[in-house]
Amino acid sequence: MFSEMRQSVPTIIFSLLFTSAFLLGQSATVGLIQQDSTRIQPGYTLLAPMTYTHTYLIDTNGRIVNEWESDYVAGNSAYLLENGNLLRTADPGSNYFIVGGDAGRVEMFDWDGNLLWAYDYNDSTVRAHHDAEALPNGNVLLIAWERISEAEAIAAGINPALMISREIWPDHIIELEPDGNGSANIVWEWHVWDHLIQDYDNTKANFGVVADHPELIDLNYTSNPNNPDWQHMNAIDYNAELDQILINTPFFGEFWIIDHSTTTEEAAGHTGGNSGMGGDLLYRWGNPVVYRAGTVDDKRFFNQHGAEWIEEGLPGAGNIIVFNNGLNQPGDDFSSIVEIVTPVDSAGNYLQPQPGAPFAPADPVWSYIADPPTSFFSRILSGAQRQPNGNTLICEGINGRFFEIDASETIVWEYVNPAIASGPVLQGTNLLPGQNLVFRVYRYGADYPGLAGRDLTPGETVERYPLSIADNAPQLPRRIELSQNYPNPFNPSTTIEFSLSHSERVTLTVFNALGQQIAVLANNTAYPAGTHQLQFNAKDLASGVYWYRLETERVNDVRKMVLLR
Repeated sequence: MFSEMRQSVPTIIFSLLFTSAFLLGQSATVGLIQQDSTRIQPGYTLLAPMTYTHTYLIDTNGRIVNEWESDYVAGNSAYLLENGNLLRTADPGSNYFIVGGDAGRVEMFDWDGNLLWAYDYNDSTVRAHHDAEALPNGNVLLIAWERISEAEAIAAGINPALMISREIWPDHIIELEPDGNGSANIVWEWHVWDHLIQDYDNTKANFGVVADHPELIDLNYTSNPNNPDWQHMNAIDYNAELDQILINTPFFGEFWIIDHSTTTEEAAGHTGGNSGMGGDLLYRWGNPVVYRAGTVDDKRFFNQHGAEWIEEGLPGAGNIIVFNNGLNQPGDDFSSIVEIVTPVDSAGNYLQPQPGAPFAPADPVWSYIADPPTSFFSRILSGAQRQPNGNTLICEGINGRFFEIDASETIVWEYVNPAIASGPVLQGTNLLPGQNLVFRVYRYGADYPGLAGRDLTPGETVERYPLSIADNAPQLPRRIELSQNYPNPFNPSTTIEFSLSHSERVTLTVFNALGQQIAVLANNTAYPAGTHQLQFNAKDLASGVYWYRLETERVNDVRKMVLLR
């Protein structure tokens, strides 16, 4: 966070003055961009920057009400649970599965930031990725890859011409039960590899025509034979009323629904559970080409993300909302949000299509396309969440941009993630696509159980501000005060004083008039709230003007002092 000074101090001062003028005269580039407080859905938005180790809960003014820090960058998703805990995927790295969406770890923090438990599912044979889902019983679902060798895939009936990568990584799901000792046990599993059909090798038991069995997965369908990441599932959601799981597979251009009421043994087969279908697909939608019930003109999804049920009590409850990224779709590059009404009865049974026909419905019940369409595009990541007032909160992941639209599709709130790999940036910074990635965001109302009894007093914003303009930043509390040194002029030593409204890490450095660093009085040092004094001894220095600079994670300031011999 605190890099070595490479500019002269006069340059630093000019930069601070320039930034101040910019912020006072121009619109914000990060943090809160706009809001209509009369039309937004009130609440608190959970933000997990993908390249940073912090997760933030912010109010609609962009001010932090809680913050969690991990040892690892985000493994994509994060959720605030009904008990106030944070469920977060994390990326500890891997030498085996190196591809977009990789994670390998899931973590649980309490409201105060203490790590309650973590589980690593990450070795040479499996790796968790993208998303997690908390179940009502306290268990957690994870999506993961598993490595299947070329020999195993050929034995299952794959066309060897599709094995350019020499291995394949089908997805599977595990259910974790925290063990009370900081880890977890796997209590349920479902594997794509158990539900295959193929018409390449008629000597295999799974030989058949997928058009006759849309409940199965065609082993020889692939959008890219060079990529072992076969489905690339990027979202998982749970419907407690139906006891079903929704999984999103962008490389197939579909989302799938499966039965969770099965045992692990039933989930590996074709019978059992509430559906009587075991672990077979109950429903699929988005690209009937993959089960040979349509043409490319029938494809609806293009690298889609964030498929999830709209929650009970919200407008459109029970429907499925999806972020359709629009990558490689015909025509212009633009993204859209689509809402699907699934043909399901109260018992969770889905209307099955006629032989050779696609699953209903033919089209979404609602969709959002920006005006102009190309003004809204994220080729990867992203999601959407329906709000209680009927608004929709949208995450444009590649640009770290979140915006809320009302029923008339007017933007009523907009925010840009200020946190990049090195941490929060200064207001006025213009970020490039991909610098401030965010997987998805969620908003939680003040009545959400996880917020009951919590201190939601807003603090500072995520973005940084120079202290010299902090008072002019919209609703930004001043949490640090750097005093003029005393005595000034001085000989041979002086006291530098600063005050903190709460604990903070501080770097305080001294420079000569040429901008050369000559002393470090504090180096990313943790200080508690209160007033602190540091002594600077200049017994070996010549008379002249010197500068001292205070930096924290979000603010910085520079002061002048004079040494007279």
